[in-house]
Amino acid sequence: MATPAAIRPSLGAALHHVCGSTRRIAVTPSVVQTAAISTTASLLKRHKYPGARDNRDHSKHRGESAIRRTGTRWRLSVSDEPLPKPVPLKDLPPVETDPDHGLWEFFPDRVTVAAVPEEDAKHGRGWSVEELRKKSWDDLHRLWWVCCKERNRLATGEWERRKQKLGYGEAEAAKRDDEVKVTMRGIKHVLTERQYVWEDALKLAEDDPEINLSGDGNPVFAPSEFLEEVEELEETVEEMQREGFKEGAGETKQLSSNVAGSVDAAETTSTNSDQGAARLRQGV
Repeated sequence: MATPAAIRPSLGAALHHVCGSTRRIAVTPSVVQTAAISTTASLLKRHKYPGARDNRDHSKHRGESAIRRTGTRWRLSVSDEPLPKPVPLKDLPPVETDPDHGLWEFFPDRVTVAAVPEEDAKHGRGWSVEELRKKSWDDLHRLWWVCCKERNRLATGEWERRKQKLGYGEAEAAKRDDEVKVTMRGIKHVLTERQYVWEDALKLAEDDPEINLSGDGNPVFAPSEFLEEVEELEETVEEMQREGFKEGAGETKQLSSNVAGSVDAAETTSTNSDQGAARLRQGV
């Protein structure tokens, strides 16, 4: 009886005679992978609108790498639903704005976003330091913010010209801006001078015995010689009233009126001095 080891060569020869060479047997793949991640567009669609055919891909591994078996961190969702169309500008409701809003100061008017070069070229020179020295604190404050608004308007026009690539108007706007900066530098110069003068005056007032900067309610300016004269007049009037001179009644009234006028003048001087000291503390 033949053993299994003896049957194997004969069985292999028989199979070779029936089927031919085993080297001819080959498996042809149905799908060839050409990319690291499968991104078949037709299988990624999600048809949801009425009348669309259903060709949804039910694979849970869609989007994963065929080599490394890695995919996205979240589930992909691609749809071919019609996108909404924007509403035309003419159909939009009007937007209500404040006609007195401060942002309108950034533009030449309510229609123009940037002035034409001819308008920017119509300007004079900047304020000199000698002219600004004659201005008060309030005038300098107003002029400073007028210059700020003008520079903001010029910066807005420059930004619009760059955005729209107009290619003109930069030189005229730059010259106008230079004159505005001259005025602003002059304002700084004048205020610095006044600051130095105020500091010097404060040092002199601290060393002057006739000036009181303590703020305790007493007069700020109290000259000693003037107060001595007032005290002498008051003592003379009181002495004459005690003696009771009838003949000097008219002179007494005249002295009383002089003393009253002197006291009123002293109070007026003290009031003006208080106001001047208050403005001095504020650096005006």
